[in-house]
Amino acid sequence: MGHSGERPLLLALLTLAVCQGRIVRIPTGDLVRVEGTELVIPCNVSDYDGPSEQNFDWSFSSSGTHFVEIVSTWEAAFTAQSYRERLQKGEIQLKRIGNAAVELHIQNLQAADQGQYKCSTPSTDATVQGNYDDTVQVRVLADALQVSSKSQPASSLRLRDGDSFELHCSASSASLEHTHLSVTWELHRGPARQKILSLTHENRFYPGLQYESRYQSGDLRLDTTSEDVYRLSVSRALPVDQGTYRCVVSEWIGEKGKWQEIQEKSVDVATVMIQPTEPLFEVLMNASRVPEYLDDPTELECQITDVRNTDANVRFTVSWYYRMDSRSDEVVSDELLAAMDGDWTLRFGERSRQRAQNGEIIFSKEDGARFSFRIQRTSEGDRGNYYCIVSAWTRQHNKSWMKSKEVVSKPVNIFWVAEDSVLLVKARKAKPFFAAGNTFEMTCKVSSEHIKTPRYSVLVTAEKPAADPFSPNETKHIISLDQDSVVKLENWTDEARADGVVLEKVQEDEFRYRMYQTQVSDAGLYRCVVTAWSPAGGNLWKEARTSLSNPIQIDFQTTGPVFNVSVHSDTPTVYRGDLIKLFCIISLEGAALDPDDLSFDVSWFAVHSFALDKPAVLLSSLDRKGVVNKARRTWKSDLSLEKISVMEFLLQVHGSEDQDFGNYFCAVIPWIKSTTGSWQRETEIKSKPIFVTVKMDVLNAFKYPLLIGISLSTVIGLISCLIGYCSSHWCCKKEVQETRRERRRLMSMEMD
Repeated sequence: MGHSGERPLLLALLTLAVCQGRIVRIPTGDLVRVEGTELVIPCNVSDYDGPSEQNFDWSFSSSGTHFVEIVSTWEAAFTAQSYRERLQKGEIQLKRIGNAAVELHIQNLQAADQGQYKCSTPSTDATVQGNYDDTVQVRVLADALQVSSKSQPASSLRLRDGDSFELHCSASSASLEHTHLSVTWELHRGPARQKILSLTHENRFYPGLQYESRYQSGDLRLDTTSEDVYRLSVSRALPVDQGTYRCVVSEWIGEKGKWQEIQEKSVDVATVMIQPTEPLFEVLMNASRVPEYLDDPTELECQITDVRNTDANVRFTVSWYYRMDSRSDEVVSDELLAAMDGDWTLRFGERSRQRAQNGEIIFSKEDGARFSFRIQRTSEGDRGNYYCIVSAWTRQHNKSWMKSKEVVSKPVNIFWVAEDSVLLVKARKAKPFFAAGNTFEMTCKVSSEHIKTPRYSVLVTAEKPAADPFSPNETKHIISLDQDSVVKLENWTDEARADGVVLEKVQEDEFRYRMYQTQVSDAGLYRCVVTAWSPAGGNLWKEARTSLSNPIQIDFQTTGPVFNVSVHSDTPTVYRGDLIKLFCIISLEGAALDPDDLSFDVSWFAVHSFALDKPAVLLSSLDRKGVVNKARRTWKSDLSLEKISVMEFLLQVHGSEDQDFGNYFCAVIPWIKSTTGSWQRETEIKSKPIFVTVKMDVLNAFKYPLLIGISLSTVIGLISCLIGYCSSHWCCKKEVQETRRERRRLMSMEMD
């Protein structure tokens, strides 16, 4: 029996594993709302392929069969004609709350809006799996909730400290559905709003955070005097009880054990004023430190001023609140950051609890009349309004502390303008003109704006013309210096001048680049690439902005010799196996130079095709110091490269093969010794190609096969004759006996 019970579970798990795919979800069960209220239906998709941002289509059906298009995130023409006017008025909105989630908002809900709503997602998956839409049933009920005050709206009650008072709120619903009501009494004082006491739809009582002790002591009660009247009773009024009292009624409907709030209404019942016998004081809120950049600290100070009517039996505590920036028509709630009890015990709100435990937010009491609040690193989510509420506590006869008065400060707005950062780099060379062999020096001056305590890293680049005039210029990274002043050689690979470049920081915003014993090959455009870094906490840095300096050109004005190079061969056409000899000949025009002052780097290349449409392959090279390097070959022929004279070099291909055909050319880099004794590298020059043909020697190729064939044919013929002779002599000889026959008989037979 145990094994049979496990099989359905195993089958369900296997089915779930196979059926994984796109999942579109909206709330399960019916959504019940009231006419005139707002309907919000969330929809999200998960386990999908394709782009992270998904699209959504919403449609409606009153009968559950035919759906009418409402709105889409990706197609403006999706909306049906019947919904276009409401969409233009803003009564229907589609709000994206994430890459894979949206909310459908329908304001001023109507009875005709009752029906099924379907959320669909177009497919972006490689395979079709899962579900691509989901539906929910919306029921729209008539507005049957009545909320009113038993007294004149917002009537005034003038009381003395310690008086008792009662407030009444009438709430009833004539809905045909089985609904429950919840009632909450609130106290409003300026921008502050406090929950006093609630009676939930499940008939449970919940006091506000600052009214728990008074509720437990019985000083605060909420009961019903009749079927639809809810009474708030305060047995002993305190100065903190002054303000406007509001009755907030919510209507709930329950189906299958799940409750839904279908609407909310409120009414201002009375404004309570209590004659002050408590201490008098004012509260001043100010920002002692305002962030200029993200991650800067924020410091707020709540100070008590103009204190009167106090003695040793009065102490002050503070509560800190945060309110998000909002539009004038948008209602936002205030969030408690921290509150002090009468014994100065600090309690944190949900928003700040974890950050306070991590030391990111610090609340402190500077003295008896001054409190401070500090955010170590201000984030984007910390922008908004902050205010404090200072409470005066009076010592009772039983030595306990009773709150006697509260004063709310004006809010302080924490906001900083996130201006675009600016980074400028100006490059300048020390000398307007210099000759080869001298030192090149370039300085880069950096200036920045709207970048917090920047440090700079610098990269020096050189833009040089490409060997092919039709190719873009080549940019090389030479040397760099990071934000911690660590120098690194990038692509500087000249071993003869290993210490030929230096990059150093002259000042915090100025850097100097030097290149010693410059050569003609160093000509080009030089720039500084500067990156500004801002501190990101600890020893970490984050990149703020990168900028490029103006170019500084190194251009040598020379009137030196002109070199030409050509390739010559007495045997451009050879037979396979013969020796290919190619001469690279360098000629000189202009001023005569001593041969001892000349040296060359010679490289041979080949393009193994009839046209120059394939990349050239390096065959062998010989540098100016006489070192030969040969490229590896995949066939049997071999190469040798030698210097015939100062300006003539010979390439030989030994044992040539068919693969050795093609266009051959040589590339030469001249080196000239300057008057200072240093060698200067000239521009590389290339010869025109010469085509080499490798033929096959037909006579030599077929000589040995012909001799072997004739010999084999002769031997096979002689053997065949010998075999025929022997066969005819011994194997095919026999005696033939003739019998006489009668001529007549034969004749008669012939006649027949």
